[in-house]
Amino acid sequence: MQTKLKTLFLLIIITLTVSLSVNAQSDSDKFIVVLDAGHGGKDPGKPSKAGYKEKDIALKVVLAVGKELEKNKDIKVVYTRKTDVFINLFKRGEIANKANADLFVSVHCNAHTSQAHGSETYVLGVHRNKTNFDVAKAENEVIFLEEDYEHNYNGFDPNSPESFIGLTLMQEQYLDQSIQLASLIQKNFTNNLKRKNRGVKQAGFIVLHQTVMPSVLVETGFITNTSEGRYLNSKKGQTELSSAMANAIVSYKKSVEQNFVDTEYIIEEETNIPSNQKIIPNTIFKVQIAAASKKLEPKPYNFKGLKDISRDKEGKLYKYFYGYTSDINKIQKMQKVAKQKGFTSAFIVAYRDGERISLQDALNSGTK
Repeated sequence: MQTKLKTLFLLIIITLTVSLSVNAQSDSDKFIVVLDAGHGGKDPGKPSKAGYKEKDIALKVVLAVGKELEKNKDIKVVYTRKTDVFINLFKRGEIANKANADLFVSVHCNAHTSQAHGSETYVLGVHRNKTNFDVAKAENEVIFLEEDYEHNYNGFDPNSPESFIGLTLMQEQYLDQSIQLASLIQKNFTNNLKRKNRGVKQAGFIVLHQTVMPSVLVETGFITNTSEGRYLNSKKGQTELSSAMANAIVSYKKSVEQNFVDTEYIIEEETNIPSNQKIIPNTIFKVQIAAASKKLEPKPYNFKGLKDISRDKEGKLYKYFYGYTSDINKIQKMQKVAKQKGFTSAFIVAYRDGERISLQDALNSGTK
């Protein structure tokens, strides 16, 4: 009898163990977010007359964001640093790539000689003005603190605008998703926290260039502004900022996994299309209307009656396009139709020889 009871007990234990193993969610099934606290260790970040340290604020905000995200059982958080240590920029990207992350979010504080204030979120791109270049330059100059930086970054010079030209190629396929996340972060800062919205912008940040997933760099506010610096350094400010970012990340995750990604381009400069341009040889224009993890048939009933729908897969997302023409005026009209149908953030994309190119490059070739 005692032997039978022991056997029964072992069977129960084995059954429970197997059941837990089957039902347990593996890390590979989870949505992986890499959180990067800017600066650290021998690199304090931007200076503040009040004595606030960017590296400390960034770390506290990142740890708070992670704490919020870790409440979701289907999200795994990876940190580039959890203490006051110096991490090379290329190592931060390596951490994200090795984790096969779905998102990379780098947190920083801004600075200026004036009392400038407000939050802005960056995606990787060629800086469109001197202000964006100066922000990227200030963040990138940390590489001078690294050993053998010339080798690690292939001769990249943060002080040279020409060095930024090749940075955007690797991140090009993730630009739409990066802008989507950046827009959600800025919306939460603006609508929920009533922060000044300095917009979603593009600039050549080395730390974003190192990653192969949607990536953003958040400038939470100006550490040099008297009141904003105090806010950034406070428990209240750090809690509010981290909550806003965590909620944006969760919203992004839901939109990618369940619904369309409605990419909202609020980058500060739009591409102007000259009215005299029409047919551009060897160039195809489409209107991107949505992106989603869900594979849909490119049929009118799935896209509010729109015909001439095509679908491409890039990374983990399916992207859906309306139209196919070399006539820039025609595609502009199709963009208006798409917006009228409810795809309010529809935007024009260009292709040459099957490869996606920037709209500006396509338009420039049409003027030659």
